[in-house]
Amino acid sequence: MNTKKKLAAAAAGKSARPARPEDQRLPIGSMFAYGFQHVLTMYGGIIAPPLIIGAAAGMNSQDIGLLIAACLFVGGLATILQTVGIPFFGSQLPLVQGVSFAGVSTMVAIVHGGGGIQAVFGSVIAASLIGLLITPLFSKIIRFFPPVVTGTVITTIGLTLMPVAANWAMGGNNKAPNYGSVANIGLAAATMGIVLLLSKVGSAAISRLSILLAMVLGTLIAVVFGMADFSKVGQGEIVAFPTPFAFGPPTFELAAIISMLIVILVTLTETSADIIAVGEIVGTKVDSKRIGNGLRADMLSSAVSPLFNSFTQSAFAQNVGLVAITGVKSRFVVSAGGVILVVLGLLPVLGRVVAAVPTPVLGGAGVVLFGTVAASGIRTLSKVDYKNNMNLIVVAASIGFGMIPIAAPTFYDQFPSWFGTIFHSGISSAAVMAILLNLLFNHLRAGNSDNQSVFVAGTERLVRAEDLNCLAEGDRFENGKLIDCDGKEVPVQSAQQASEH
Repeated sequence: MNTKKKLAAAAAGKSARPARPEDQRLPIGSMFAYGFQHVLTMYGGIIAPPLIIGAAAGMNSQDIGLLIAACLFVGGLATILQTVGIPFFGSQLPLVQGVSFAGVSTMVAIVHGGGGIQAVFGSVIAASLIGLLITPLFSKIIRFFPPVVTGTVITTIGLTLMPVAANWAMGGNNKAPNYGSVANIGLAAATMGIVLLLSKVGSAAISRLSILLAMVLGTLIAVVFGMADFSKVGQGEIVAFPTPFAFGPPTFELAAIISMLIVILVTLTETSADIIAVGEIVGTKVDSKRIGNGLRADMLSSAVSPLFNSFTQSAFAQNVGLVAITGVKSRFVVSAGGVILVVLGLLPVLGRVVAAVPTPVLGGAGVVLFGTVAASGIRTLSKVDYKNNMNLIVVAASIGFGMIPIAAPTFYDQFPSWFGTIFHSGISSAAVMAILLNLLFNHLRAGNSDNQSVFVAGTERLVRAEDLNCLAEGDRFENGKLIDCDGKEVPVQSAQQASEH
């Protein structure tokens, strides 16, 4: 075989090798169409955190619009980094990145603790850099974050955001004369009703976009009844590059950093699960190296995001589900979605439009949106084994502890400020308790027994063998009575009656 034939054969062999499913390249039109679908799927989720945090910081609609634009811009860059990848950064999987709900309550607690938005940005930078440093070690400590811990935390995230949704539904401003009015709550109820109706529609596309479409329709209803004000949308630049540190330089407070570090650990766990899940969906190999590259991309994006006025970045689980539903496995489709997010982030006018959406509309959509987060946690908890162990008390005590600052916001007012900053967040409280109790009951097993607690006994039904031996063929229970094979009731003797005889 001459040299030309050898080269041709080698080239043919190389081209015949099966490429990774995620490396498939579609026509550019299809890539951006599918990418836009990814953007629409996660749009409601990515704009909610800046709305909540901006409102907590007392920002006006223009500043909140700037926050929203920044989160879209950074989310797009983070998505491109995660999907395209560079050496040591990026899993090269179809994962959409954006600001997750995991840190929202913690950031609100930092804002209310007196640090303001600058302390939030500082805590995100510091905690993310620590997360970046511990990424090589995370595979060794991830066993301390099993579903009983992550499910508890995710459930708590959804529950702790419910007061936000309720406040929005009432109008958002408790000093306004119409706060809690029937009109405001009625508008929220109408929006929520639209979400539920659209979710029932036979079209999968409409069902997946039910939150976004309901917000649009709810806003139109508000316009008809004079409950919407878009007069300030035109105030400000239409196209603008995010201004670095637009709200001032970050400040670094130890308590805020510790609190945010807990969120980072939860985020690392969630992203690891998403990388593994999307790898299974795509049908590609996911090893520890690939997980590490994905986590480093997460942490690098999170550390840089405050420079452009955004927050912690993580993979969006709903988009992992979209990959499974559509069957489109190409990572370049998601990269195209990242490009769309970057473009949207350069249009602050869109952020101001979203910020002008009436808060009752946000409240109605938020009830379902935040409830979905809690439901995701419950779904994770449903996979936990509760038989002959203490997992039930881990969940019970952790969620209960996490609800304390939500049910009683002044609970920690008499404690040192650093303590209050950490535990005023229901998420931080639940995470700390879940991690410690999981260590105590599932890793430090000394002293454990199958019947050491009423919680253990209550996790499954037990029937004594001697009781079964007393039953005859054909015996059955009907309406709380023991009936024999002839249909006659068999007297049941209480323990006290048995002892008397």
